[in-house]
Amino acid sequence: MKFCVPQSSLLAAALLLLIATTIVDGDRIFLEWHVALDTSIRPASVDQPVITINGKFPGPLINATTNDNIQVNVFNDIDEPLLFTWNGIQQRLNSWQDGVSGTNCPIQPGRNWTFEFVVKDQIGSFFYFPSLHFQKAGGGFGPIRVNNRVVIPVPFPQPEDDFDLLIGDWYNFNYKDVRRMLTNGPAQPNLPSLTMLMNGKGPYVNSSTQVYESFTVSQGKTYRFRVSNVGLRSSFNFRIQNHRLLVVETEGSYTNQMVVDSLDVHVGQSYSVLVTADQDLADYYIVASPKLSNVSNDPNSGLLGVGLLRYNGSSTNVSGPVPSGPSPFDMRFSIEQARSIRWNLTAGAARPNPQGSFNVSNVTVSQTFVLSGSNAQNGNGGVVYSTVNNVSYMTPDTPLKLADFYSNGSGVYTLDQFSTNSSNGELRQGVFVAAGRHKGWLELVLTNDLGSIDSWHLDGYGFFVVGYGFGDWTAASRFSYNLFDPVVRSTVQVYPKGWTAVYAFLDNPGMWNLRSQKLRNWYMGQELYLRVYDPDPNPAKEFSPPANLLLCGILHNKHQIHCH
Repeated sequence: MKFCVPQSSLLAAALLLLIATTIVDGDRIFLEWHVALDTSIRPASVDQPVITINGKFPGPLINATTNDNIQVNVFNDIDEPLLFTWNGIQQRLNSWQDGVSGTNCPIQPGRNWTFEFVVKDQIGSFFYFPSLHFQKAGGGFGPIRVNNRVVIPVPFPQPEDDFDLLIGDWYNFNYKDVRRMLTNGPAQPNLPSLTMLMNGKGPYVNSSTQVYESFTVSQGKTYRFRVSNVGLRSSFNFRIQNHRLLVVETEGSYTNQMVVDSLDVHVGQSYSVLVTADQDLADYYIVASPKLSNVSNDPNSGLLGVGLLRYNGSSTNVSGPVPSGPSPFDMRFSIEQARSIRWNLTAGAARPNPQGSFNVSNVTVSQTFVLSGSNAQNGNGGVVYSTVNNVSYMTPDTPLKLADFYSNGSGVYTLDQFSTNSSNGELRQGVFVAAGRHKGWLELVLTNDLGSIDSWHLDGYGFFVVGYGFGDWTAASRFSYNLFDPVVRSTVQVYPKGWTAVYAFLDNPGMWNLRSQKLRNWYMGQELYLRVYDPDPNPAKEFSPPANLLLCGILHNKHQIHCH
C-alpha cells in the first residue's frame, strides 16, 4: 500500500507559505543547530550530561519579527531520538511543525531534519525545549523573541536593552537516571535535589556555584527583562532588590501596565517586565524563590535562584540579606496577582487594530471540557501515573497527526474514547484524543486535586484566562468570570485544590497538545490531544504535510508518492 500526498496540495501549501512570508514583509531566518551532550558544563556543580545547541546552554536566541519564516535545521548528535517544541508559537494552520510526539516523528540519532514555520500574527516572549523522553531535564531550552513590526508601535518607550532570563529548577543528577526512577519504581521514588538556575548558571554566593548570572545596566536607563520559567516543577516568585517591576507583556499579549514588587511565574510561563535603574551605583540581588517551599533567603540554599544586577561604574558589592518576597505559601496573594494581570485592550500587537477588538464579552460557548489533573497508582505499590480525568496518556508509535491524515486515525487512536467532563473511573491508560469544534468557542475548566501548583499549556492557541478559584468549580462559578479584559496566553496555573477557566476560539485546525507543563506530570501521562478538524481540503484552511515529512510507526515502511 502506498500513501499519496497530492502534488497540487504540496504546491498550494508552499505557495501559501511563500505568500505569508512576502506580502506581510516577513524575513526568512535560517538556523543550523547541532544538538549534543556535554559533561563539562556542570551547571549544578555535579557531573551530568547537559543538552547543548551549537555548544551553548541555554541554546541560542531565536530573534524574529511578526510573520517571519523560521527554518531550523536540527542535527541530532545525542544518543536518542529528539524533537523540539516551540512553547507558545501557535503554528497557524501548521501543526505539522509543532514538534511533539503527537505531531512529528522524532529525529533519529545521527540524522537531521528541518522545521519550517511562520510566527504568523504573533509578538512576545517565548521559549523552545526538547519535548521527548524527559530531555528537558537535561537542557536544550532557549529563548524566543517575536518583535513588533516597525509599523506597529510598542505600548511603552523603547528600553535601553532587552535581556532574556530563563529561570528554572534543575535536577542535580543525570536526567536519564531520573527518568528511570520514575518509570521503574519504586512507587514514590526519592528524586534527587534541585537547584534553581538562571540562564543555566547556579545561584550567586552558593558555595558550589562556579558561574552565576549577572546583568550590567546604566543608571537612569530602563531595561526589558523577558523572564521565563523553563523549570521542571517549581513556580517561583521573581524580584530584584530595591527595584520595582513594570509588567508589560506575557506570552504574546500586551498587558495593562502594572507595577509590582515581585511577580509569580509558573512553570512554562513567560513575562516581560521593565526595570529602571533608579538606585545608587551598586550591585543588587536578582532573586527567584520557589513557591510552596520552606527555602530560606540564604543564597547558599540551592533552590533559591540568585543573580546580580550590576550598575555600570559600581564599586559597591551587593549587601544586606537577599530580599524577601511574599510568603511562598500565600496562595491568596498569588491568585489575586494573577487576577490583576489584564489585557491591554487599546494596544496594537501583531496587527494594527487594538488587541481588544477581538474579545469574549459576547461569545457563545459551543463546548465545555472539565479536566482534572491528578495522580493514580497502578496497583498496590506500582508506579504512580499522572492523569487527566483518571486517564494516563500512552504515546503511540505513530504520531496522531500522521495517522489522522493518512488513515483517519485508524489503528492508532479512537476519537472521543474518554470523557472530557468527568472521571473515567479507575486508572486507565490510553491514547486520549478529544474533538474540538472548528471555529467554536471551547470553555476549558482545569481542576487540580493535588497539593501543589499545576500548570497547563495548549499548543496552537492563545486562550483567554477568564477565571481562577479555590474549591470545586460549578456552573455558578461562571458568575465570577472576567469577560471584559481577560489576558490571552498559552500557559496558565491551577492552584492547589482549585480551578482555572479559559476560553479558546478553535480557529486553528490541527492536532494540538494539551498538557501539564510540570515535566514529571507530562512525562507520566498528564496530557491529551485536541483534534480540531476542518473537512475542507483547501490548504488555505490547513497546510498539507511538508515535503520533508518523516514517517514512522505503522507508516515506517511506507513511501509518500505524489499524485498526478
